[in-house]
Amino acid sequence: MHPPRLPVATALAAAGGLVTNLAFPHHSWWFLAFAGVALLVLSLRGARPRSGFLLGLVWGLAFFLPLLSWSIVSVGQWIPWFVLSVYQSLYIAVYGLLHALVMSRELSRGKGAVVVPLLWVAVEQLRMLFPFGGFPWGALAFSQVEGPLLPLASWGGTALTSLVVVGVGHALAGLVIRPGLRSLGAAGAAVVVVVASTAIPLDAGAESGEIAVAAIQGNVPVRGGEALGQAREITANYRAITERLADGDEPFDVVLWPESAADVDPRSHADVAADVTAAQDAAGVALLFGTQRYTEEYRYNEYVAWLDGAAIGAYTKQHPVPFGEYIPFRDFFRTLSSAVDLVSVDMAQGQDPGVLEIPVERLGRTVTFGVGICFEVAYHELLRESVAHGAELLVIPTNNASFGFTQEATQQLGITRFRAVEHGRSTVQVSTVGVSAYFLPDGSTVARSTDELYTEWVGLETLPLRTSTTVSDRLGEWPRNVVWIVALAWIAAALVSRRRRT
Repeated sequence: MHPPRLPVATALAAAGGLVTNLAFPHHSWWFLAFAGVALLVLSLRGARPRSGFLLGLVWGLAFFLPLLSWSIVSVGQWIPWFVLSVYQSLYIAVYGLLHALVMSRELSRGKGAVVVPLLWVAVEQLRMLFPFGGFPWGALAFSQVEGPLLPLASWGGTALTSLVVVGVGHALAGLVIRPGLRSLGAAGAAVVVVVASTAIPLDAGAESGEIAVAAIQGNVPVRGGEALGQAREITANYRAITERLADGDEPFDVVLWPESAADVDPRSHADVAADVTAAQDAAGVALLFGTQRYTEEYRYNEYVAWLDGAAIGAYTKQHPVPFGEYIPFRDFFRTLSSAVDLVSVDMAQGQDPGVLEIPVERLGRTVTFGVGICFEVAYHELLRESVAHGAELLVIPTNNASFGFTQEATQQLGITRFRAVEHGRSTVQVSTVGVSAYFLPDGSTVARSTDELYTEWVGLETLPLRTSTTVSDRLGEWPRNVVWIVALAWIAAALVSRRRRT
């Protein structure tokens, strides 16, 4: 197969990005991630670094613009959505440049099955960290939560899962580029890897007992960002739902409210404390809820445990969302868009691990809850830290009220499911408006609210508690570091080879 001309290559790249978006929740056609990568590889065949950068940018825009379209609703303007999408796409452009640089060298001939996935994961992992702590949304691994590759999360997290996705995509492209027994064998090996992934053992049994968890999705009186102005009404509604739950016959050990369920801090407002205390008294067990704590300069997003009329613990969000919860370089970015001033008070980050010690009377002991607030679920290192500090299950409180009827809620739910497998913990996502769900440590869905957003829902499920760690958690950042080392070595060798040739 001859390298495609630039117009054809551009069309292939654009199609690849659009197709890959369909692999992610809400559509969840996971197999299309392989096709999307294959189209990108086909478009880059024979490309020089400059055109590789362009083709990567085209693929990235076709992927990120629809994937992140929910940010238009949350901000109310299109410019931040466009800037975020372009910035994320630049990472794919860098991948395209590196792909063209390395694959054009003699040292990479016949080694694409190794080089292409390594380069992709190296760039993707960098995107997860830089700048401002990175933005993991859209990692290829998260497209596989409904597919057979999900068990790989327990062995190598996003790095390994994305590596295999790209490897399969490259094998499919090989069938088109160079048809024959060799390419057919590579494609067959890729299929074997995909099928074999389903055989990875995932233990969902209890190791330290079981816990009955009630999760309340209380909805909001007003849709969109305006819901934030109804904080007291929202808290009173959660109280009423909790009291109705307590009137039932089913016992439970803890009650979870979502992020922003009590945004007026009950620790400093007696009227709100009265509602929270009444709800907790009715439940007769610890109540966990999200609130905002303000100081003279900053605000803090916290998840608080409440018992016997007072807070018994609180976790402060460690990774506020840049441009969503705080504005870095505010003066500069104000020149680009006045939307930065919609965030009037910057959110500061917490310093302590995401764990809460919750007394469970039925078990006769405290249970360690791991907590990641909202978008923190996308940052694996935070939940890994929670597990390292003894978390026996994970809780993801979130507020999706400002994203409207978009796919943000289901995208986030997919990441939560991935984390359940990656860390081998029962995981509960509890949302203000949806989607809320319970997952077992093997990724199985125990219960979930409907995909119809802005609905009220109450869940009550018994989940296994676990203390062992997965291979992924034991390896830590080693998969990422190994990928970076090997990828940098290959890039350096390609640059040296190019310089000698010149």
